[in-house]
Amino acid sequence: MTATPIRLLLVDDDPLVRAGLALMVGGAEDIEIVGEAADGAQAEELVGRTRPDVVLMDIRMPMVDGLTATRRLRARPDAPQVVVLTTFHADEQVLHALRAGAAGFVLKDTPPAEIVAAVRRVAAGDPVLSPAVTRQLMRHAAGAAADTRHTRARERLAVLNDREREVAVAVGRGLANAGIAAELFMSVATVKTHVSRILAKVGLDNRVQIALLAYDAGWLEDAGDDGQ
Repeated sequence: MTATPIRLLLVDDDPLVRAGLALMVGGAEDIEIVGEAADGAQAEELVGRTRPDVVLMDIRMPMVDGLTATRRLRARPDAPQVVVLTTFHADEQVLHALRAGAAGFVLKDTPPAEIVAAVRRVAAGDPVLSPAVTRQLMRHAAGAAADTRHTRARERLAVLNDREREVAVAVGRGLANAGIAAELFMSVATVKTHVSRILAKVGLDNRVQIALLAYDAGWLEDAGDDGQ
């Protein structure tokens, strides 16, 4: 049984970090490292040539940083999934990258098996972000612009019907499709359909952005989520 390997691009300005990541991930038979880049500009050029499925992207780099590169890559018609690499749990730059379309993030000290699992999950279309970390990042970014984000988020989400709103809130709480299906008494296939419709209606790239927008709109508080 031979499956097409996941094509992975490594982006970090530290060659030792890139070497470590290559060692961590290179042993997985279903992952092929198709290139390494030292900054966002190199990453963009390599994505055009190597067409990776997933990019492991450092945020803090000289020249073109990871945030800018993520935004540019996710705007491409053949956009790869992007997983942000960071040394901080609550880095506001990470939050901006998630809003730009990154599928999640992993800490640089994450065990090798978990990094491999993260690459596989993102390649399969699942975000890599725990509910607890999602809440931590979103609260970290709350500040002077919160009221403006609240109003804009509610305006964007006004296109959703009641059932789609329930699904969006469940996604915001970090539930997987099976958990949403059980809680809302629907099939997993129906949940996936609702998620796809939410993404299309609101113009989002992935479930992480649904969670962030639901939080900005105050829907999680409205639903009685106390963050526990």
